[in-house]
Amino acid sequence: MRFTPWQLLAVIVAGWMSRQQQQVIEYLVEENRVLREKLGEKRVLLNDDQRCRLAVKAKVLGRRLLAEVCRIVTPDTLLRWHARLVARKYDGSEKRCPGRPGVMKRIRELTVQMAKENGTWGYRRIQGSLANLGHRVGRSTVRRILKSQGIEPAPKRGKQMSWETFLKAHWGAIVAADFFTVEIWTRRGLTRYSVLFVMDLATRRVEIAGISRNATGQWMVQLARNLTDPIDGFLRGKRLFICDRDPLYTAEFRALLRSVGVEVLRLPPRSPDLNAYAERFVRSIKEECLSRLIIVGERHLRYAINEYMQHYHLERNHQGLENRLIFNARQERPRSDDYVCRERLGGLLKYYHHRNAA
Repeated sequence: MRFTPWQLLAVIVAGWMSRQQQQVIEYLVEENRVLREKLGEKRVLLNDDQRCRLAVKAKVLGRRLLAEVCRIVTPDTLLRWHARLVARKYDGSEKRCPGRPGVMKRIRELTVQMAKENGTWGYRRIQGSLANLGHRVGRSTVRRILKSQGIEPAPKRGKQMSWETFLKAHWGAIVAADFFTVEIWTRRGLTRYSVLFVMDLATRRVEIAGISRNATGQWMVQLARNLTDPIDGFLRGKRLFICDRDPLYTAEFRALLRSVGVEVLRLPPRSPDLNAYAERFVRSIKEECLSRLIIVGERHLRYAINEYMQHYHLERNHQGLENRLIFNARQERPRSDDYVCRERLGGLLKYYHHRNAA
């Protein structure tokens, strides 16, 4: 077979170009090898754009040729990047329509609330209560919601009663008592006074039972007589008296309360959370009043506490009572914007009300 001069020239040029490309490839391979030696054992970190560019070029070469020229990563890595690039191209997850709609947030909240507040209610009872509110859900939906919240079924849940449920069931018969101390200035210098208060947990009403510089057992017995007075005693109609293990709650004090049918429940040591309502009152009266005054003398102390108690019962909104007042909680909406500010203790305690309001 004879070649024309032009064909011979084309073969020579093609061979020369192929040899030149091979020399370029060999040089680049050697350059990559030198760079790898300079980097040592350090790993080369590539971003997503660099991985895509290498993956596109690697797919054309194939695994066999990649094994000869690839030095940064393995051929399998390059091919895996390419497969991921192809999968990303045809990924339609962002365009998918939502599946079955989930249960409304409000229905989930109601379901959990009903299960927690009613330990004996089963799935069907909760389902019926939701229907009364206009929410139609299936029994299996109720079961799934409660299971996701870790709430046991009715037979197991009904055997246990939470402290919150127990206390609310006996709210009207429970009172809590506690002491707090105040440092006041007297002729002897700083003197510590003890204040005993009793709280009705149902209404949050508080009675300052006594204030004394020298609290003794006899003083406590007299306070017990005052609290258990059959006509106007604060413990009239109560059945449970919660207190800590302060030694001032003497045996005579407890016996006097039991004689009128009030059981004394002494809390375990170092358990302030079990008397949380009383502890919260101590924080309130100190932060809002006593800690912001320099009290001089017992008379000043009694006046400050009396003013705060008036504010506490008549003018202070309580979060535990749905942010209402203890007394006069139901107020008519005023017809004008004319209001005044009632101040106590020189403006330390303030109450805003309409002029025609009491």
